[in-house]
Amino acid sequence: MSTSAKIILDSLSPSGDRLTTMEVTFHRFVLAEFNTHRVFSRNSASSRAIPVYRMMERADEDPAWPLVWAAEQKGMQGGEELTGDDLALAQDLFTRIHDNTLLLIRQYLAWVHQDSDNPQLHKSLINRLLEPFLWHTVIVSSTEWDNFFQQRCSPLAQPEIKAAAELMRAAYEASVPHQMNHGEWHTPYIDDQDSGLRDQQRQFVSAARCARVSYLTHDGVRDHAQDLELFHRLVSARPGHWSPLEHVATPADGGRWKAKGNFKGWAQLRHEFEPQGRQIEEVDE
Repeated sequence: MSTSAKIILDSLSPSGDRLTTMEVTFHRFVLAEFNTHRVFSRNSASSRAIPVYRMMERADEDPAWPLVWAAEQKGMQGGEELTGDDLALAQDLFTRIHDNTLLLIRQYLAWVHQDSDNPQLHKSLINRLLEPFLWHTVIVSSTEWDNFFQQRCSPLAQPEIKAAAELMRAAYEASVPHQMNHGEWHTPYIDDQDSGLRDQQRQFVSAARCARVSYLTHDGVRDHAQDLELFHRLVSARPGHWSPLEHVATPADGGRWKAKGNFKGWAQLRHEFEPQGRQIEEVDE
């Protein structure tokens, strides 16, 4: 992997409010900075959902090393880049911590698996040890991007999130949103293969596919039945898992569809289900 950003769907409401959904990959260790932007709706690959062996493969085969090896100085920004022996020593530090982390986890797992009676520590804890070396994929939707670009494309931003923000800005500026009418829906990850779905099913399947970033299966086989089943689990859980429904939205019309949540000029599917815990109708048809 490498830092990347691509537009999944870009829509413009009748009132001129632009809603853009992107899929972004960046260094896991700058996720906290990314998550401070509250105007974003986002779903993120989860260390709690992915098996340990898969996370170890990713950390081993494709570690997310720092983009800039900056010297220490006062303040939040690093100084000049290290060179020569200083750079080699710093990179060796990361390499040894990376290699020893993988070695210790492998030793632990080998010991646990020697005896079926030995309970294994849950993946949600083991995987946390690997996060400093992992790439991270996020689905993000928003109607407001200026502050993010100003903050994260700045020379003052950490290089790893700056690289992602610059790619996001370039993708955003190059994209031409398609015009939508009242009653139409912004449905990320719905394409021509889904033409047989009814409107409501398209909304449900889109939300489920946004949720699947936790399992990194977007490039896998499409299965409408499994998507609808996942959507049912999201909204019927107590408490419900509402965030994937935020990416699916329709232009606000001032009537039934009023702007709610963190989008300007758009009504999110989340607010159709969350207030009353509404159940799905005809989800299996």
